Amino acid sequence: MQIAFQTDVGMVRKHNEDSGEVFTKGEHFLAVIADGMGGHRAGDIASQEALKCIKGAWEQFEENLGNIKEWITAVLKDTNQHIFQFSQENPETRGMGTTIVAALGTNKEATVVHIGDSRCYLYSQGILKRVTDDHSLVQELVKSGQITEDEAEIHPRRNMIMKAVGTDETVEPEFNVISWQAGDYILLCSDGLSDKVSFKRIEEALNNSDETVSEKVEKLITWAKNAGGEDNITAILIQNSSVTEAKGEART
Repeated sequence: MQIAFQTDVGMVRKHNEDSGEVFTKGEHFLAVIADGMGGHRAGDIASQEALKCIKGAWEQFEENLGNIKEWITAVLKDTNQHIFQFSQENPETRGMGTTIVAALGTNKEATVVHIGDSRCYLYSQGILKRVTDDHSLVQELVKSGQITEDEAEIHPRRNMIMKAVGTDETVEPEFNVISWQAGDYILLCSDGLSDKVSFKRIEEALNNSDETVSEKVEKLITWAKNAGGEDNITAILIQNSSVTEAKGEART
């Protein structure tokens, strides 16, 4: 696997409410991005607490685990309860929450789970596919036929999400299982990237065979910042390959 991770505060905000990390164990990887919300300080606390919970669970992960979906469901249930309880006990963080998108798998198959509007894309054989559907108001409008996908991209309420981790006592994640092969890419990102870089431009970036995974992520972050960068921007890019490379970077 070749892996690149980068998070950037963007061009407007003063602090970064996004968190992310990639964990590996044997043949398995777990990539996670959490985009926090809830006002000053609360958003970054929510995303950091989510990542802390998931990291703790990963330390107990066993490669011969039979049911991946069951494991992730239990982890997210514990994470949701932790953040909800934390916010109830700390008035300054009341109502905080975070999106989560994660991919857990091997070089053959990955289980993708998400809550909120952070996204996962699969680039395979020259074609980009969006794996996740946003849990957002505009996505519901698209599904009901009230607006088109193009209209959703510029809708003034496109950042209004319908569910998040930690805002309620319970939350239901959505799952997708994808098969991939050598040369394919899995991209996870917060809406700070997907709101500013179009589907076609993401496909263009991943199609450039002359750049490393780190250079591709750097380009995507730069494009998002050049388009305004009003939000924090986070991306994890994983290439299915026989070469192992892992790089992470956080910028403020």
